[in-house]
Amino acid sequence: MPFITIQIADGHSVELKRKLAKAVTDTVVSTLGTKPEWVTVHIDEFSRENWAVGGQLHIDKHPGRHAEKVEKNN
Repeated sequence: MPFITIQIADGHSVELKRKLAKAVTDTVVSTLGTKPEWVTVHIDEFSRENWAVGGQLHIDKHPGRHAEKVEKNN
């Protein structure tokens, strides 16, 4: 029974997460030959203020750009 965890920044629409879960499930089914009902996809969202690359918080690397995306999806 495959259990897949996907970590993404918050701000994505429910519809986009539906598409992601379906695509991942379909890929696991075709690759492993398992049944779709045996595949679990867990989407773990995190805030960009809790994500750093190269010692710099993501919100500081791209100020404003992602805030607008989150506002549009809410």
